[in-house]
Amino acid sequence: MIVVFGSINIDQVYQMQAHPKPGETILGTGYVQVPGGKGANQALAARRAGTEVAMVGAVGEDANADPALSLMREEQVDLSLIARTANPTGCASIWVDGKAENSIVVVSGANGDAKAKQITSATLKKADYLLLQMEVDAAENWKAVKVAKKAGVKSILNLAPAGNVPEAVLKDLDYLVVNEVEADAIARQHGLDDLSGDELVAEIARRFDLCCVLTLGSQGVIAAEDGWVIRVPAIAVKPVDTTAAGDSFIGGFAAALSEGKSLQDALQFGAAAGGLACTVAGAQTSLPYRDKINEILKSL
Repeated sequence: MIVVFGSINIDQVYQMQAHPKPGETILGTGYVQVPGGKGANQALAARRAGTEVAMVGAVGEDANADPALSLMREEQVDLSLIARTANPTGCASIWVDGKAENSIVVVSGANGDAKAKQITSATLKKADYLLLQMEVDAAENWKAVKVAKKAGVKSILNLAPAGNVPEAVLKDLDYLVVNEVEADAIARQHGLDDLSGDELVAEIARRFDLCCVLTLGSQGVIAAEDGWVIRVPAIAVKPVDTTAAGDSFIGGFAAALSEGKSLQDALQFGAAAGGLACTVAGAQTSLPYRDKINEILKSL
């Protein structure tokens, strides 16, 4: 089972031909409101990929709370560890242009109330992976990593959005997943500015004794572990909306690891999940099911 500690949002997705310039008003081409948040997205992605998932986070007492939880509830993600707080449910405004590129503004709201102590020992006894992102209080993330390590549960940190990660936390992690912007942030924090690509991934893995995964969008993914560097290509798709593609990759990747797949197979499974998410508009609405992922893998 995978325990996800992270954000839960309601996403307001606006579609337009081109992003407005500062001070400009434009007419959009469409609008939808759907569940989102990196934590919830990754929890649902892992669940649809075929594994048991428990979600840990916080929502408000407002009208957005139940809609934000709706798809996870439908897919039978365990929601028993979610807190209700006085702050409003987190919200994201997502602007998607005619080239499927997106810009996102997130207001955390109740996500700032999520606490590591919500992760119970009974849940950890059933878990093999803890999955985290950076849309909740970082200090609570680091507490959760400690709790998982003590319980013998492997941890996966998706450094999104990019933030500071103490060296001690990196050494406690088992997996670090970053895109190019997040990899640069880690490099600057820890004196690795002169490295990039394969060399940077390999050095992060060596220095902190973890598996480092660098996602490169249409260029695929690079991973380094135990002195080995692995490259996996992206699948060829015609993108409609790249929102949640990274979350789909990570959820699929974590689910595959939880099943006991090798690192290379887990990366390929995640790449297929991420690619498929680009072919459907929205965040959680775009996350693919296991049968679709396996279908596209068979065609490669």
